[in-house]
Amino acid sequence: MSASARRRRSKAPLWEPGLIPVPGGLLDWRDARHFDRWQDRPCALCDKPTPMRSHSGEPVHKACAEDWITANPVEARLGRFASDAKPKPKSKGQGDDHA
Repeated sequence: MSASARRRRSKAPLWEPGLIPVPGGLLDWRDARHFDRWQDRPCALCDKPTPMRSHSGEPVHKACAEDWITANPVEARLGRFASDAKPKPKSKGQGDDHA
C-alpha cells in the first residue's frame, strides 16, 4: 500500500461520528473507543501526551479539539472532530417504561 493510500485511509472514521458542535460547544465523547488505555501519543494540536483519540484515531485532547472547532468554525464543518453518534431512540411502547 502506498503512503498516500495509508494517509487517506487514516482520515476515514474508525466508527460513525455524529454532529459537529457549534463553536464554543462541547464534544460528546462518551464512547470508550476515544480512550487508548495502552498508549499516550502527542496531541495533534498541542503536542502534549494524551490517551484520547478522535473518530479517525487522531490523538487529541477533547479540550484541544473543542478549542480548535471554536478557532476554525468553517474548517470544522468538514468533520475533523465530531461528537459521538446518538443511538436511535426507541419507539414508544418498546421497552420505554418511563411514566
